[in-house]
Amino acid sequence: MSEWFTVENLEHITEQYQALGPIIGFLLPFIEAFLPFLPLVVFVVVNASAYGLWFGFLLSWLGSVAGSYAVFLLVRHFGKHPKLRFVTGSKRVEKLIKWVDMNGISPLFVLLCFPFTPSVIVNVVAGLSHIYKKFYLIVLLAGKFVMILGMSVLGYDLRALLTSPKKLIIAAVAIVVLWWVGKLLEKRLNARVERDLKQARKLTKNHQR
Repeated sequence: MSEWFTVENLEHITEQYQALGPIIGFLLPFIEAFLPFLPLVVFVVVNASAYGLWFGFLLSWLGSVAGSYAVFLLVRHFGKHPKLRFVTGSKRVEKLIKWVDMNGISPLFVLLCFPFTPSVIVNVVAGLSHIYKKFYLIVLLAGKFVMILGMSVLGYDLRALLTSPKKLIIAAVAIVVLWWVGKLLEKRLNARVERDLKQARKLTKNHQR
């Protein structure tokens, strides 16, 4: 296994990937928006390594934004269908919808900047909320720009990354930190959602008296 996992073999795989054409570099991040268990980080790094930092970043960015916006539009159009209630009707999603309607798009932008936050939930919640389509597109473009550019910069020089222990350690630490910050942000956001909704319910009860 270790004999196969060499820089030369990985560069050969990257060359074969590049030969498939840039449409693959666009499609993989696009598909990931529908299948979030796929490794977006890997797609971004491979695109940057195969097509260069800026063109690879552009393919990943546009593919991810297009896929996420397609999910948003599909949820906006079909989200109320009874057959989709198992996705859109969960208590967590309903709470987030109410909270987003109360607080606007800024929290969504922050979540989209981190690669390990559940972007599919963000897209579903945005689709079911009252956010204007053009505003959410702007949020996607900005949030995904920050996230994917950061990942592209980390992984675009695959040879240097794999042959330099220092760079490899820095990249690994950066990924762990991003994961940790994303999970911490998600936890704090959930707590804030609960707090704000409780306050809103109290205000509603007071007005009804």
